[in-house]
Amino acid sequence: QVQLVESGGGLVQAGSSLRLSCAASGIIRSINVMGWYRQAPGKERELVAVISSGDTINYADSVKGRFTISRDNAKNTVYLQMNSLKPEDTAVYYCNADLYTGVTFRRVYCWGQGTQVTVSS
Repeated sequence: QVQLVESGGGLVQAGSSLRLSCAASGIIRSINVMGWYRQAPGKERELVAVISSGDTINYADSVKGRFTISRDNAKNTVYLQMNSLKPEDTAVYYCNADLYTGVTFRRVYCWGQGTQVTVSS
């Protein structure tokens, strides 16, 4: 089974930075896409940033210039560097992966448990 574990969330003041990490564990054959989504209370889960195996990166307009997504293929890990945080960034941040796993190379689309990011003014 594949598991995604996020870490790095916390409570910070506006203008601060956080770095989120998401590590995929299990038998990972290959990763198509890994990325970050977030969900605030009363809101739909929304895309923050994604990175593909071909290094295509997509950011939400609201985070462009402030957030940077990166990956470490050897560690099956994706990162989200968040700078100049705003109260509007407050949400639970979820890691997402589209990957192939196991001896059968089964394609899996999975989510992590989420990590809370709270930005105070």
